[in-house]
Amino acid sequence: MLKFTPILLAILYAVAMYRFSVWRTRRELDARSSELADPRLKKLTDRLASALDLPRIKVHIYEIDPVNGLAAPDGRIFITRGFYRKFQNGEISAEEMASVIAHELGHVALGHSRRRMIDFSGQNALRTALAMILSRFLPGIGVLIANGLTTLLAARLSRSDEYEADEYAAALLTKSGIGTAPQKSLFNKLEDLTQSRSGAAPAWLMSHPKTGERIAAIEKLEAKWAQ
Repeated sequence: MLKFTPILLAILYAVAMYRFSVWRTRRELDARSSELADPRLKKLTDRLASALDLPRIKVHIYEIDPVNGLAAPDGRIFITRGFYRKFQNGEISAEEMASVIAHELGHVALGHSRRRMIDFSGQNALRTALAMILSRFLPGIGVLIANGLTTLLAARLSRSDEYEADEYAAALLTKSGIGTAPQKSLFNKLEDLTQSRSGAAPAWLMSHPKTGERIAAIEKLEAKWAQ
């Protein structure tokens, strides 16, 4: 029984971390966000809503500076204040912002948001269990190996989710008449907007796919749909 103790402890830790993470995320978003009210964007979100047979799509502003969009485990869609500021300054078009919203809707529709929270808790538990086991055989470096393996796993899962959300967004943007051109043009801007250096790191170490690969995937979809 004792040899299974690290695994049991890891499972209990994962459950506790999941519940705590959900609670902390909801509390943070509730405290630092408000519903977005922008008539230019509402015209486009109404088109997305119509394509999905929904009465409306609510978008919230998350009051932080980094440029990002996110989908909460409870299904809410958020655009950061920093991202919205880029739109207000004319660095991002309304259609490009709509592509971000469509992408985050994809994460919600495909269950990524809730699963990511579970994955995060599970990865922490896996990291803990691996570290405990490996440290018995590789004292001093067992923890480092456990951290490296779980980081690679998390990056791979995240990249897969991004491709799926991109595909969902491309289909939704096409159905709503907005098209995929804003989606692709935004990808070309993202590295500068987020001050990313993704080109300096191997693709398999990044949580998001490379820009060129994301655009190529969308163009492949377009060619398929055109047949």
